[in-house]
Amino acid sequence: MFREAYRKFLEAEITPNVERWRQQGIVDREAFEKAGEQGFLMIWPDEQYGGLGDKDFRFEQIIIEETQRAGCGEWFNTLHSRLVGPYLEHFGSDDQKQRWLPDCVSGKKVLAIAMTEPDAGSDLAGMRSSLNVEGDHYVLNGSKTYISNAINADLVIVAAKSDSEDHSHSMTLCVVERGMDGFERGRNLDKMGLKAQDTAELFFNNVVIPKENILGEPGRGFFYLMQGLAEERLIAMVMAAANARRGFNITREFAMERKVFGKPLSHMQNTQFKLAEMDAELDILQVYVDHCVSEHNEGRLTVNMAAKGKLQATELEWRMMDLGVQLHGGAGYMQEYAICSMFTDARINRILAGSSEIMKLIIGRDIFTDNYSSILD
Repeated sequence: MFREAYRKFLEAEITPNVERWRQQGIVDREAFEKAGEQGFLMIWPDEQYGGLGDKDFRFEQIIIEETQRAGCGEWFNTLHSRLVGPYLEHFGSDDQKQRWLPDCVSGKKVLAIAMTEPDAGSDLAGMRSSLNVEGDHYVLNGSKTYISNAINADLVIVAAKSDSEDHSHSMTLCVVERGMDGFERGRNLDKMGLKAQDTAELFFNNVVIPKENILGEPGRGFFYLMQGLAEERLIAMVMAAANARRGFNITREFAMERKVFGKPLSHMQNTQFKLAEMDAELDILQVYVDHCVSEHNEGRLTVNMAAKGKLQATELEWRMMDLGVQLHGGAGYMQEYAICSMFTDARINRILAGSSEIMKLIIGRDIFTDNYSSILD
């Protein structure tokens, strides 16, 4: 019932606007409010904050899968709802939750998180932004780059160094609000793909951060970020698996319609073999994705499991998009065919939430530890 209702919402409110959002380079803020009005933006917050109070990740899985199925992935609604929002739940005080969560659930306030810097991507220890105590408040200085939702965001969770001795893991999370003096946004960056999703640089010049805007315990920000990475990678694998299946379906339909040497492309043995291999791999991937969702609901999803799923899902998604373009032939290079933009949009997924190389590093390190085990042990 939830899947069907959300699918109808996308058809009515989101899908008709995606092409216009791509042209303007940003999603209308009203999209968040309309989703909030119907209970599709943030499912997990308690009822006192306007949510359903249901932490079951399967609701978000449905939202991700249906958003990808409808070709609306550039909306990036899950970034707001399930990637950034939980930081307020897990590390926010009761007062902070009361201040921010209701407007986040309703879509009146849009969320973003700012970790990446020009010299600090996967290696957060290289972060240079600083957050220092001055009297009864903190002062934030520095810059962030490649921040999703950066233009639309009203609340930005910012990670910054907070140790005078520059300890690599001493970071603090703070919430920067729209309109704070010294908080500026750069231009909306021109990306290879995901044209409708606003991505920008953020600049902080002596921004006064009240102590009431500090999330959790000062100096513990690095560890808070690490706690959220497993779910972030779960989100990435669900998204990639769903998008790969959409790419498969689009390519399958094209192969059945396209005539080559007087017969459908789907009658060619090469086409059948290539799509047979891909269909099998996608089904097997989906089983692991569903397993990870189940484990996450039970509190058993490990960093290693999430890294394996994120690696496999995004790499398979990329191979599917490449195969889709190839089987489309010259048409696959044309923007009027969906597979063309899907190809460029998918390229970032092997980088975001930790690159494929970082995923291999995590998995490889775990293999050679004393507590190594596989899911079959």
